[in-house]
Amino acid sequence: MAVQEARGGAETGAHGGAHAGGCTCGDCPHGAREGHRRAVAEFLLLRDGFAAGQGVPAAVAHSAQASRQWVSEELTQSAELVAERGRAEGEAWLARLWRYTAVAVWALVLVLLLVQSLTAIGAGWTSARTAGLLAALLVAAALTAASWFHRARGGVLAPVIGEDHRLSTSRTVAAAWVLFVAYAVLVLAGRLAAASDHAERDALVSGLELARGAGVVTVLAVVCGIAVLVRRVVGLRVLGQRLQKVRADRPRAADLLTDDAGRGSFADIQYVAISAVALLFSAVRLARRPDQLPDLPWGLAVVVLVSAATYLAGKYAEGGRPVILSVVRAREAGDLDGPIRTGDDIEIRGAGFVPPGAQGADRLSRMVVRIGAVNVHVPLVPVTGGFSNPTDAVLTVPVPADVEPGRVEVQVVTAAGVETNRYAIDVTD
Repeated sequence: MAVQEARGGAETGAHGGAHAGGCTCGDCPHGAREGHRRAVAEFLLLRDGFAAGQGVPAAVAHSAQASRQWVSEELTQSAELVAERGRAEGEAWLARLWRYTAVAVWALVLVLLLVQSLTAIGAGWTSARTAGLLAALLVAAALTAASWFHRARGGVLAPVIGEDHRLSTSRTVAAAWVLFVAYAVLVLAGRLAAASDHAERDALVSGLELARGAGVVTVLAVVCGIAVLVRRVVGLRVLGQRLQKVRADRPRAADLLTDDAGRGSFADIQYVAISAVALLFSAVRLARRPDQLPDLPWGLAVVVLVSAATYLAGKYAEGGRPVILSVVRAREAGDLDGPIRTGDDIEIRGAGFVPPGAQGADRLSRMVVRIGAVNVHVPLVPVTGGFSNPTDAVLTVPVPADVEPGRVEVQVVTAAGVETNRYAIDVTD
């Protein structure tokens, strides 16, 4: 009963009216977020019901392959609804995000004003504090304008969102350094505009000399170069089918510290952490010496450069092409050993079949196995909490009757569209 109710709910969501989960009205109780939540709940109920052996029609229950195929198709249809709702939620979330980013930017300006006001008690208000506040207002205004023009793509975050719809660690770190250096230069420009003494103006101009800001300039050049190079490296590896990338529904803050599968990445974590520490140190130096570019010590600058090199090496090392290691006839307990025949299940063993971030049913259902000239979709086999087929190391598929007996080649096409090596097997009548 539970499986039938879940299927009925999924069909209602798929064929309902404008408020069945796709609506993005601001006050609508059936908005994109609610529609996605309901679709996920219905899919999980359906999957767990099939895993417990419930809801399979009697017409296909007599055949293990027929019931498995029927269950797989039902789960695929429900998963497609979940994916559609997820994309709708992601688009609605990005459309709202620009307001939040603009509010966050002006909140930082307010924090700067409070800090300057508190530190001015006793010491008095200075032209450096005025220049710092005006520079912050200019940067905030520019970011707010950028948020408006990119309001459909995440506002301020639009430039740091990668092609896979995730936050890019390299672009985020580079953007942070660019904004900081731009702010520092604006502070010096404000002080220079307000300076009335010739000697003071000369001191401010000399504060922009390379000898004083060599550390910051070097780090800025390297992190910007890393951002451009990483994009090129990832793009070439994807085109060369040496790296599998699956598009995310929407960017998340955790993307800065994790890989595509959501696991913590050492290369990303150390790059973000060390860059944040160096930025904080540079901000303190700018606050203490607002008459020159922050003189980032070469020791700390070298640490940032080593961190950037480690991040780049991690990008080169990640990924890898999926590979078939062996193909055997799937054998249940009590079966006799024998050759592979049409209609038999074969077990394809290897590595890298499931790309990072493709653990969802809508992605898994896109996996295809080529057996000779026939494409076979990998059936979804549900278990409580997930799927036993397909997995990253093993795929189980039937050999269709259309396959001609003889020597045939087996090849897997993953959800990311990456092809494995060809593995030859013998099929008999």
